[in-house]
Amino acid sequence: MNELKARQYQRTAIAAAVAILAVSGAGAQEAPVLAPQTVVVTGVRAALEQSLRQKRDSDAVVEVVTAEDIGKMPDKNVADAIQRLPGVNTQSSAGGEGGFGENDRVSLRGTSPSLQQTLFNGHAISTGDWFVLNQIGGNVGRSSSFSLLPSELVGSIVVQKSPTADLVEGGVSGAINVITRRPLDFRQQLTVEGSVQANYNDLSGETKPHLSGLVNWKNAANTAGILIQGFSEKSSVRRDGQEILGYTPISATSAAALANPALAGVVVPTFIGAALFEQEKKREGGAFDVEVRPNRDLTLDVNGFYSKLEAPHQNTNWLAAPANSINSLNLIPINPVVRNNTLVGAGFTRNAGEVDNIYRPDAGGESWYLDFNGKWRVNERFSLSGKLGKTHGVGWDRDDVYYQNNVDGGMVYGLNGLSPASVSYPGGNTVSPGSTAWAGGGESQSVDKEQYAQLDGELRLDNPTFQAVRFGARWTDHQRNAEHPLETRPGPLGFSNPGPAWNGQLYPSDFANDLGGNLASNYFKYDGAALGAWGAIPGNRLLDYVLRHNWMNEFEVGEKTAALYGMVDFGGDGWSGNVGLRAVETRQNTIVNLPGGPAPITGSAFGAYTPTTFKRTYRDYLPSANLKYNVTPDLVLRTALAKTIARPDYSALGGSVSLNDDALSGNGGNVNLEPVRSTNFDIGAEWYYAPKALISAGLFYMDLRSIVAQGTSTGTYYNNKRSTLTEYQITSPYNTSGRNRGVELSWQQPVARDFGFLVNYTFADGELDDGGELINSSRNTYNVTGYFENERFSARLAYNWRSKYKAGVDRGASQHVDDMPSLAGSVNVKLSERFTLTFDALNLTNETIKMYAENEDRPRAFYSNGRTFYLGLRGKL
Repeated sequence: MNELKARQYQRTAIAAAVAILAVSGAGAQEAPVLAPQTVVVTGVRAALEQSLRQKRDSDAVVEVVTAEDIGKMPDKNVADAIQRLPGVNTQSSAGGEGGFGENDRVSLRGTSPSLQQTLFNGHAISTGDWFVLNQIGGNVGRSSSFSLLPSELVGSIVVQKSPTADLVEGGVSGAINVITRRPLDFRQQLTVEGSVQANYNDLSGETKPHLSGLVNWKNAANTAGILIQGFSEKSSVRRDGQEILGYTPISATSAAALANPALAGVVVPTFIGAALFEQEKKREGGAFDVEVRPNRDLTLDVNGFYSKLEAPHQNTNWLAAPANSINSLNLIPINPVVRNNTLVGAGFTRNAGEVDNIYRPDAGGESWYLDFNGKWRVNERFSLSGKLGKTHGVGWDRDDVYYQNNVDGGMVYGLNGLSPASVSYPGGNTVSPGSTAWAGGGESQSVDKEQYAQLDGELRLDNPTFQAVRFGARWTDHQRNAEHPLETRPGPLGFSNPGPAWNGQLYPSDFANDLGGNLASNYFKYDGAALGAWGAIPGNRLLDYVLRHNWMNEFEVGEKTAALYGMVDFGGDGWSGNVGLRAVETRQNTIVNLPGGPAPITGSAFGAYTPTTFKRTYRDYLPSANLKYNVTPDLVLRTALAKTIARPDYSALGGSVSLNDDALSGNGGNVNLEPVRSTNFDIGAEWYYAPKALISAGLFYMDLRSIVAQGTSTGTYYNNKRSTLTEYQITSPYNTSGRNRGVELSWQQPVARDFGFLVNYTFADGELDDGGELINSSRNTYNVTGYFENERFSARLAYNWRSKYKAGVDRGASQHVDDMPSLAGSVNVKLSERFTLTFDALNLTNETIKMYAENEDRPRAFYSNGRTFYLGLRGKL
């Protein structure tokens, strides 16, 4: 849609909302959607009924997932449970790194995960990412990692799609509020619950234990209680993949272009790799909640959460290097095949590639918060509530060892679109290590922390139309930094000493069997401990924290916010709604390292630099209105109109530049980015035509006035590996405008006595005004879930499908994820009143993640993670 049509669409949508508000009068608002609610439900149907009740009673546009029982969400993975809702997408990575077998990020209505706000009982929670590319470089975002959160801790999840003035700002597309149980919500004076599970992945072939437990006690008067939860989960991950690490234009001065001028400017794969990722995860932690209600007017609560994820891993990647073979070795390709301006096939007498061996024995992340909250009913009409707390997250990668082998022989490759490329090495040895080509590794860390305070008031009015006034204030002090204190290189003995000890290991014989394409598996690999031992030998690597301090990857972003809001709840016969205004001031302080300067810091091999501070302050005024009209007792109409903001990703603000010396690419930031600002409109209808049944339809529109997009430019930087200035392709963010509009359809229906199904479909049409793609926008998404439940047995089968989307830009080339289906299932057998046998299965159809660049003739990656199964026993007192 061109800009004129988009603006006409917006004016029509706003006019419709204003007209409805003018005609309708108003209605009493229920309790705030995001406030924790007592949840005492058991079973699939009871959970669905509870979710529908909350959705129906809310004045805002919301979706709800409710636990089927204490410690039992509908899906084993929290992100998967949210995925079943209309307008929700999940992905198994923060960016385009391909994912590692578990859905980790959640996005709303075809937008980036960073454009939604994740809350925990109404407040922020800091994240700790274990993967190095989410700690430093261009992928340090604002989205929360759901991999730190076990589903056993969750009571319900509320996805709020239309904002209210009392909702914490920061989500353009909406907010996800994870709600835990509170001690006085339980029925029994003493509740004890626990589960033990065996987790099996059919690709790794390993079985690992999952344990969780809960104890809740409250006194007989229901005035004081304490809740304690704990969990310990282990899992084994194996990911088979083929990676095409970017595309490089053929130089006009290369021997290939001089011999065949038609090849000048044609892009060629930078690297094609056979990538084997192996990991052992351990997630441990717990939560507590102490609640006191000395009288009916006062409630005090203190609660906390801690989760630590240990994620050591090893990544081996056998790399063919067509681009370097042409542009560096100056070879002329044999039998070149060009399609779509891409060299999709060729042979070479030599391979400029390498074998990457990466061992990260101490990778992990942790997240915790401590929250104090209370509510005081001053009198029958006036009440006060508040929160005070702190949250902290950190992701780290320490003792990292990176070792490269030289390779020999020739190389022949052929790209096959969205099927894996064929690669062979005529005359080459792939089953035993070559000599040392390079060595590195080091340390990185990213810290995410926030302090917050919030005060809210509510005044009930003696008025038949305007029933309550709500007001409040909130303060936060948030900091996020990226640290790269050490990036090593070969030491004085790195090339002369023998390489790591090799015990004859090869890739698994079934490597890449699930990817298709008859890919080879006869590649050597090192034991991780051998890589670590080699890296620790004095002289093999240069472990100098001054000389090898990579300041280019570092930044620090500080944000202090102050917000005030006021809103009115209004209502009449069959109508309810609210209107309000939220005003927020953001004081931003960004510290980045810039090359040179009048008095720079020296001593680093990456050059002299000066830490430079950029300060700015901006204010936003965010009006919102929500309206609900009960046409009949079973038919509900809704509309909402609001202005929203989401602050840019931290790495987008951090102006540091992260370089890849092999791929000659990098990522940079932009300290002058504006926040993403949007005007959102919703209108919809819900028909609750039978118990536990719903048919709904809704339209949404987002006028994205300052969306952040990514562009690519060239820049000259010092190449540490080549010891010379080199030209790189740099991806950096900028503000532009765009729009996102769509439709959400949902149908929930019980069938006969024991069966039922849920079906929903989301259409999202998002694009930038210049015709570019909106990051993470899948045009079509649908879910189909069927269930059966009787007194002893329940079963569920859930299918999800989302269409292709752009995940980002990496190494100067786009990363699109192709159409992705998934199938999950669960079975519960009630052995007695106290014990239940559980079974959950993820990725039953064993799908392959397929990624491509600007078109399908330029594939980027193929990944397989295998199926995962959980068999367990859950008991309660």
